Amino acid sequence: MQPIRVIAAGTIAVIAAWAAGAITGDARRGEQLFQTQQCIRCHSVNGRGGTLAPDLAKRIDRDYTPSVMASLMWNHAPEMWATMEKQGITRPRLSPDQAADLFAYFVSARYFEKPGDAARGKADFTAKHCSTCHGITASKAAGAPPVDKWDSLADPVVLAQQMWNHGAKMRAAFAKMKISYPTLTAQELTDMLVYLQHLPETRHLAANFQFPASDSGGALFQSKGCANCHKGAMALENLLRNQTITEIAVDMWNHQPNMKQPPPTLSQEEMRQILGYLWAKEYFRGEGVAARGKRVFTDQHCATCHNNPASGAPNLAQHKPYSDITVVSALWDHGPRMLALMKQKSIPWPHFTAREMADLIAYLNSL
Repeated sequence: MQPIRVIAAGTIAVIAAWAAGAITGDARRGEQLFQTQQCIRCHSVNGRGGTLAPDLAKRIDRDYTPSVMASLMWNHAPEMWATMEKQGITRPRLSPDQAADLFAYFVSARYFEKPGDAARGKADFTAKHCSTCHGITASKAAGAPPVDKWDSLADPVVLAQQMWNHGAKMRAAFAKMKISYPTLTAQELTDMLVYLQHLPETRHLAANFQFPASDSGGALFQSKGCANCHKGAMALENLLRNQTITEIAVDMWNHQPNMKQPPPTLSQEEMRQILGYLWAKEYFRGEGVAARGKRVFTDQHCATCHNNPASGAPNLAQHKPYSDITVVSALWDHGPRMLALMKQKSIPWPHFTAREMADLIAYLNSL
């Protein structure tokens, strides 16, 4: 997506299974944590910060999931710790709640959104008939605001809410013009957003991505009637596996004509609550396979200590359930001691691909 211009990253509920229940992450706290835990001394964001590590806002190849993020942090941990020691930086501790806050910040900074292409987006904006009604600085049809008035460009949740609420009117307008209702792919919407966000007329729209804690998201999912249809084979546990916010917005847009009419309207707050609930519920379920994870556990020498009570390593079955969040928390709290013990035993530090991380988490949860 666009370079990050997070001004006021609000809260997003990032829920992970944990012994005491759900962990709720707050993006604003996560942004502060990124500063106070001194990540900013090595990493920069849009040129602000250190130069020892990559500028996290300028990675054009990012296509992260929580498992990708967790595996990257794990793989580079020894190098990070060595750099911190060399720079005289005290290694911070990271509780599960703080790790959830950090992941929430990653969401608000759009690290989990897919990269887009402005040239494709410009072509799609015309091909999908968006430009028929929406001019860049002037409206081409009654009730169709120009793009430079779209506050939703800075916030995918508002975009989803406005696309949802105005879907019926747009379908009527398309029918009047004898234009078929255009369906979208996630890549097409992503490309259009990148194109529109980088227009000179829209650069004043700061990326202000806000989510509240989704305490009422589940109740709204019920009261708005979503749960009446999304059950069994249509349960969202399977339909929205590992989807980004933009992907969920596209699914809602494409799905609306097939719903019972009229579909329920949603306020921005209600859309935030529901999307926060759905995103967190699905994104951290993972797609790991426990059988493969067992092999990872053995091949990466985890079993050498954790299956040997005499080693002093904890019984991992007593600390489940696990998620990408809890793995990152454990890494920062216990990783340096693990590294020291592994060096004593001449065991190499394990490196995981994203799939191996997901498989390992699935295996740990099966213990």
